[in-house]
Amino acid sequence: MLAVLLATVAAAGEHGELRDLRSAARAMLGATQGVYIEGADGSVLLAQAADRPVHPASVSKVPTTLALLRKFGPDYRFVTTFAAGGAVHDGTLDGDLLVESGGDPYFVDENALLVVERLHESGVRRVAGGLRIHGALTFDWQIDADGARLRNAMSGMVPAAAWATVRGISLDHATLLAADAPPPPVIQFAGAAGAAREGAAAVSGRPLVVHRSQPLLSLAKSLNDYSNNIFKPLADAAGGATEVESLARSAVPESMRSEITLGDGAGTDPINRLSPRAAVKLLRALEQELALHGHSLPDILPVAGIDDGTLHDRLNAPEDVGRVVGKTGTYGDYGASALIGAIATSDRGTVYFAILNHGIAVPEARRRQDRFVHALLQRLHSARWNYQPDMRPAAARAEVLSVP
Repeated sequence: MLAVLLATVAAAGEHGELRDLRSAARAMLGATQGVYIEGADGSVLLAQAADRPVHPASVSKVPTTLALLRKFGPDYRFVTTFAAGGAVHDGTLDGDLLVESGGDPYFVDENALLVVERLHESGVRRVAGGLRIHGALTFDWQIDADGARLRNAMSGMVPAAAWATVRGISLDHATLLAADAPPPPVIQFAGAAGAAREGAAAVSGRPLVVHRSQPLLSLAKSLNDYSNNIFKPLADAAGGATEVESLARSAVPESMRSEITLGDGAGTDPINRLSPRAAVKLLRALEQELALHGHSLPDILPVAGIDDGTLHDRLNAPEDVGRVVGKTGTYGDYGASALIGAIATSDRGTVYFAILNHGIAVPEARRRQDRFVHALLQRLHSARWNYQPDMRPAAARAEVLSVP
């Protein structure tokens, strides 16, 4: 198989501006470092250690993203329901405020404040009991099994920036400018927070507020932009690391399946392994899944030099900005560093690449990756991706509804 790859590379190297890619990869990345480049038609433009699995770090999030889209679809929203565990009168809930968590990984201070606003609209300002959690709750990027962090936020312990964001969502611009800055809305709890009893049934109180997360597409986009490791529980939502690994292997040619090992779906498990060529095939599988729903790679992965996050300050020279959509990966200070991506061209369609470094200090690995991709852009008739970022705050994409 490797001989076939090398022959294909040699043939590709004879054509035009790509003839020296092989020597450029050896000089810029290192002769032992893994790199693979493939054209839209499947032609291999470069393969160097392309079948060697190494730790892919957060590139592991690409198969998890694929698994999530396959299971839920891009429009799926995680639901968190707030219900009354007793009667409501004169602004007081007699009993606990019950929370049924559907696993939203992007429930943060701003979302909690939006819920409090709706609870006020429902006539609840005080809770005679406590906050009772059913289901796996994540709040402010941390597991919040007993709801203590959520209770604090609902009680007013939030950063000023979070309240300023919510005011911008809740009020029109003219009202926002004209109004004095009131304190954030609060719920006064007499009791503590806590998890529901083990084995307890789902929340059965009267629903007051339903919080529906932003759609999965934009949610995963935000997490991929920053390479947030909250992807780890998201892999559980997709069926667990074993299921994600199985799906990933099924998405690549049979000869590459042994080159994929996933101990988790975020990139933090030391056993994770991926080869450069398998990484490209997974990127293409993700692109195909998105296309089924009318979307493309920039809708779910960061665009270099444009999106905030790991690629904002990389490949952002005037001649490069907006021309690479991809995924970074970092594992440790000295060891695994990865960059995979896609480049739109005017004559070759989309060109896909994967660079998986190992045994190199991370800053140096990133410097090499950027230098090589810049050289690749110069050799291709690349074009900016047709992409405009959604500048709204993440909480503005959620739906928070009072239940009549």
